[in-house]
Amino acid sequence: MTKKTILQILAVTVALAAKAQSSVLPPQADDTFWHDSIPTEMRQSYIQYGETYQGKSWTSLPWTSFAENKINGNRVNYENLCFDKRRQLAALVMAEIMEGQGRFLPDIINGMGSFCEETWWGIPAHYNKRIPLREQQEVDLFNAETASLIAWTRYMLQTHFDKFSPDLCRRIDREIEQRILKPALTRNYWWKTAGMNWNPWICSNWLTCILISETDERRKTEAIAQIRQATQAFIDAYPDDGGCDEGPGYWDRAAASMFEVLRLLPDFSGDEAKIRRMAQYAYKTYIGHDYCVNFADAHENRSVQQVNIVYPMGLWLNDRTMTQFGAWLGLQKNILQRPAALYDKSGNFPTLGRELFFLRHIRSFMAEEPREPLLSDVWLPNLQIMTARRGNLFLAMKGGTNGESHNHNDVGSFIVYADNEPLLIDPGVGEYTAKTFGRDRYDIWTMQSQYHNLPIINGTCQHDGKQYAAKVLSHREGQLTLDIAPAYPPEAAVASWQRTLSIHRHAVTVTETYKLTECRQPPQLILMTPLRPSVAKGNIKLGSHGISYDGRQLEATVDDISQMLDPVLQKIWGKEMYRIILTVKSTKTNTTIKYTVK
Repeated sequence: MTKKTILQILAVTVALAAKAQSSVLPPQADDTFWHDSIPTEMRQSYIQYGETYQGKSWTSLPWTSFAENKINGNRVNYENLCFDKRRQLAALVMAEIMEGQGRFLPDIINGMGSFCEETWWGIPAHYNKRIPLREQQEVDLFNAETASLIAWTRYMLQTHFDKFSPDLCRRIDREIEQRILKPALTRNYWWKTAGMNWNPWICSNWLTCILISETDERRKTEAIAQIRQATQAFIDAYPDDGGCDEGPGYWDRAAASMFEVLRLLPDFSGDEAKIRRMAQYAYKTYIGHDYCVNFADAHENRSVQQVNIVYPMGLWLNDRTMTQFGAWLGLQKNILQRPAALYDKSGNFPTLGRELFFLRHIRSFMAEEPREPLLSDVWLPNLQIMTARRGNLFLAMKGGTNGESHNHNDVGSFIVYADNEPLLIDPGVGEYTAKTFGRDRYDIWTMQSQYHNLPIINGTCQHDGKQYAAKVLSHREGQLTLDIAPAYPPEAAVASWQRTLSIHRHAVTVTETYKLTECRQPPQLILMTPLRPSVAKGNIKLGSHGISYDGRQLEATVDDISQMLDPVLQKIWGKEMYRIILTVKSTKTNTTIKYTVK
């Protein structure tokens, strides 16, 4: 390729980037759009939210809190302070945009100064201990997200900042340059080729900073080219079924963040059908009553999907099911009267960019018909996840491997909801600590198969690793059969364990057909529930529902594990959780067991 050709390509890319910036960024704060197009009740909600922070001092983040992650594994204390500070800024900025009278500007300007003086915008869990903190320019998730929040603030309020001092925007741009623009461009970070959330989560925020704060056209061109390449790598690495192995909660920062990249690069060309399937995962894993399927590291199983990303993504894809889902979420959360209450929970701290883009479509959103996406049957063959809905029952079952991103040892596990409320559950994950992503991850009880709806075979649980996987034997709508024996290590002495789940209008039936090479102790079948079980021979009552089994084959006992729930798990499930143990009475090595959830 000649030098002339390279220069021509660069010129075209620069022109495209300039076009993208002018056409896709929302109007700035002094534009009449924010007063004329946003309903009065919505504007007032944002203003009232900002008023709760007006006059509040800006926190100086303690070094001792930062150090806790290394000293005792606690990452939450620092994160709470860090995220609250960013929530404060986002609240003030939205209030100023909606009111437009300058009342919140002094606090925002002081906030800009405080953020510029922070040593690092990341969090201790992602801190590279080999680099001194004062020299830390690593790009992690929250370095990038903080940079994006500050960049959006700078863009929206640029006129006001310039009136205060022309140096303010220059200082902001310089900080963004040093903290994200330069290191992201020049370093060969692992996440640039990753098929998980770090890639699009960082790239979407990096791209925002480029379009707003990058002044060097050569660097801008090169950075956008890298983001295109990284985004394509993410799409290529994603399974063809569009499933997110990190779960619906992380979809919000995986495929949803990918959409934010594509929204800012309207000329991006990719596999549209696959991108559409990646979006549809958001409602394919929806249960009802705001619940979502929560396999893997799910901090929440309710209010997982956010209006400010679901609706615009559905609109962008012309997916009516998704736009109606977004409208239903908005109706349930009363977004037209209290949008700030939802904005406050739109991320670890409010996602300013997402909210601004969503509000551009507020009139079409208000005209959309709200509807829950209550799909009857879903099959994701790559992830080996089945969901099925019959009558008042909902079933989800997974195969897959024990080497997936944010994995738990849960191959073959399932959940059952009745009347759109949890009956048999996956506990999810508790409070993140240093141990959660360390070498001792599978010492945590929520990661272990013995605390999922799975068998314990010869006293042995499943093992972590990609090689510990399920084999799909058959699938049809409402029924899935897996051989889960390969998910267990050799000491389980299991030749095959065929697990079939089938759903009918009034029951979910579980059939376990297994062959052991030896039976040192009878298998145990574990069932997890947040409801207090009442056990009688052949029947376990769970509220108005129950589990029936053959008392000649199985003996039922119950462990109360409520004391094991940390605050995060209590927030999800309440203060009670129980482990039902169905112990096989026979020591035969070749047996079929059947039980039914009604």
